[in-house]
Amino acid sequence: MENHGRGSGPRPPGGADPHPLPYEGVWRFTAPAVDASVPQARHAVRDLLLRQGVPVSDELVQGLLLIVSELVTNAVRHAALLSPMLAVEVAVGAEWVRVSVEDNHPYRPTALEADHSGEGGRGLLLVREVTREAGGVCDVEHTANGGKVIWAALPLASVRVP
Repeated sequence: MENHGRGSGPRPPGGADPHPLPYEGVWRFTAPAVDASVPQARHAVRDLLLRQGVPVSDELVQGLLLIVSELVTNAVRHAALLSPMLAVEVAVGAEWVRVSVEDNHPYRPTALEADHSGEGGRGLLLVREVTREAGGVCDVEHTANGGKVIWAALPLASVRVP
């Protein structure tokens, strides 16, 4: 994966935080839309969280890595023909971490119902469930270039939802 370095840190709704924590920032990696990028993305995200000293529990790390795996797998399986490259972004704020995967395919997936008879189709449902259980949010958005970004933001202090 190609690391595009540290961007500006995430900003709270009211503007720039004059005193960001040492682990706050935005990192973006690009990779080809091939199967080998799935484990590479997992390792890159795990190593980044560790290197930056992000205060994440083992449970939250496992959830984030599962989300990254599912989102990169979706991009590889469903977008590679129109989007030979994908981007993984990790944004860390004082109280949350957000992972996203962007591709240039215009199809916006929905994860409202699963076809239990099919081989696939449950990845985004799994992403939504892991995100919900952690007390986070996830969504799919269109990008300016006609593609999409699928993201999940989880609180650093894990909140269990019954």
